[in-house]
Amino acid sequence: MTDKTKYDASNIQVLEGLEAVRKRPSMYIGSTDSRGLHHLVYEVVDNSIDEALAGYCQNIQMTINEDGSVTVVDDGRGIPVDIQPKYNKSALEVVLTILHAGGKFDKDTYKVSGGLHGVGVSVVNALSEWLIAEVRRDGKLYRQTFAYGIPTSGVETVGESSHTGTTIQFMPDKTIFETVDFRYEILLNRLRELAFLNKGIRIETEDKRTKSEDFEELSPMPEESELDADLDLPFDGSEDEGDDDGESEKVSKKSKKSGTHSSHSYSLKERKHILHYEGGIIEFVKYLNAGKGILHDNPIYFEKQKDGTDVEISMQYTENFNANVYSFANNINTTEGGTHMVGFKSALTRVANDYIKKNGLEKDGSGLSGEDIREGLTAIISVKLLEPQFEGQTKTKLGNSEVKGIVDSLVSDGLSEYFEENPKVAVAIFEKALLAKKAREAAKKARELTRRKNALEVSTLPGKLADCSEKDSRLCELYLVEGDSAGGSAKQGRNRAFQAILPFRGKILNVEKTRMDKALKNNEIISLITALGAGLGDEMDLEKLRYHKVIIMTDADVDGAHIRTLILTFFFRYMTDLVTAGHVYIAQPPLYKLKKGKAEYYAYSDKQMKNKIEEIGEKGVTVQRYKGLGEMNPEQLWSTTMNPETRTLLQVTIEDAIVADQIFSILMGDDVFPRKQFIQEHAKEVVNLDI
Repeated sequence: MTDKTKYDASNIQVLEGLEAVRKRPSMYIGSTDSRGLHHLVYEVVDNSIDEALAGYCQNIQMTINEDGSVTVVDDGRGIPVDIQPKYNKSALEVVLTILHAGGKFDKDTYKVSGGLHGVGVSVVNALSEWLIAEVRRDGKLYRQTFAYGIPTSGVETVGESSHTGTTIQFMPDKTIFETVDFRYEILLNRLRELAFLNKGIRIETEDKRTKSEDFEELSPMPEESELDADLDLPFDGSEDEGDDDGESEKVSKKSKKSGTHSSHSYSLKERKHILHYEGGIIEFVKYLNAGKGILHDNPIYFEKQKDGTDVEISMQYTENFNANVYSFANNINTTEGGTHMVGFKSALTRVANDYIKKNGLEKDGSGLSGEDIREGLTAIISVKLLEPQFEGQTKTKLGNSEVKGIVDSLVSDGLSEYFEENPKVAVAIFEKALLAKKAREAAKKARELTRRKNALEVSTLPGKLADCSEKDSRLCELYLVEGDSAGGSAKQGRNRAFQAILPFRGKILNVEKTRMDKALKNNEIISLITALGAGLGDEMDLEKLRYHKVIIMTDADVDGAHIRTLILTFFFRYMTDLVTAGHVYIAQPPLYKLKKGKAEYYAYSDKQMKNKIEEIGEKGVTVQRYKGLGEMNPEQLWSTTMNPETRTLLQVTIEDAIVADQIFSILMGDDVFPRKQFIQEHAKEVVNLDI
């Protein structure tokens, strides 16, 4: 019998090579869900971007192949294939099979790199069913194959090549990942960022899959003849942007308001994009401001260097009331900010107040807050430094202490110079900021008034809040319900112990088109803020949140979708932490009730309804289409939509803050043209159409 209490040298496991990666993949790529899956592509592309930063790569291609694998091709120098003395293996094999191996540690090879630890491509190899590496250098074409991180061939010379570069094709391991279905839009958004952040680089993206149903049917490793046909990419400049037999067209036409245009083309049939931005982050800001009213035609831009750190800033003010400031360090999206963000904000606030004081633009002399001067601002902060240090829970916060002073100094010089040379733009910006100050002070008074309310007053609510009896907020749920009819059914059908109901009468205010001081005069918004109890904006404190599930439950029609979008817009703009912390959900009520004899069935989509009819037989079946929650009695609403044992909830997450900001601006903003274009582009993706 084995002694389970025994603990000696025999209990110590040494995981050789890439075994540790396969054993604990989340330690290397963050997770094994969709986010981790897409991270594999980023790791490979980052190697090509690093070649570009070193000055050796101009073109990158990323393709999702028909079999679900991904191919990344660049025209860099090509990974070396000669023997690495320490391991007596080719450098190509070392890079692909040994952690912390690569050229990123040699500052003569890569002065600036987005790859932090040299683990990228070897981790991709470890987590793939198969991987094929091809290298073009020294006039030769080399190839090596791998399976689950283990070489299945040596480095073989398979041809000649007049070009240089590296091709990596890999198939993710479906036993590791929850899904191996790549989402083209997610990859496209990240690669678009990289194209903006590295001006002049040309990135091609393509999705060769035709039907979503086919994505899970994965093929074995392709034959060499197939691989040659797919990867013969000379980058000879023969294919110009948009030149795909007339199928391409500009993604966005010139906006009447912002004057913005997009520099990439795409084919609707082939899902193919060419991303190429000579203007770099200037075009990034214009892209973000498409459809927004702008205060000045051309973005403010400057690039400066100090102590080996490159600082690039582009910023433009809009008529909107929200600030969108995005920061990057060595191309990594620092979503938690960091020292470069702190330096930028402090310099902007100081320069603005100095200018206002010097030019007598404010009578009382109390000055602007950072929040005031950032209203309506869209900005990109991009720094490139030798030794980036990241911190924070997701390692997306720049921690280099010296960067704060460098960015502060360079931004202060750049902005002071710009405002002195462009006084009309400066006055327009600061007059807007002074209006924002007045609105902020009014909003502060309104918030203080809301805080002083010890309990919810019926007169302030669109309907009565039916609270729950549970005192532990972690167990409590708040349903935001459309209308009195649905609210009545929800109140009767709920579990009063932990489920609270807050009905809205009509549609809440569209906060995309108004400042916070006006929003805080809206009864529905005041009721919502007070009910949640956690405050809003920078002052939000989730420790005071009264319900840990906030569930939006609206009708499955156009009005219901509009109300849901209005609530989500408010949460995204003024309660972002509520969303990012995972507290917001969307209820999924059934669309149909099917009845045959005494048996009743519920269907949540057209497809489910049709499948059920096929299953039970069409004869004698009656189908009821629910247009509103009020059509269900309390028992039906409980069993289908509110019972934790049987319901389906969709959790609202923010995968990409930049994309989320654009969508809310398009859907809820003033400009009609981008909204019309968005609807046309996404019309085929509609699941339930209310006519």
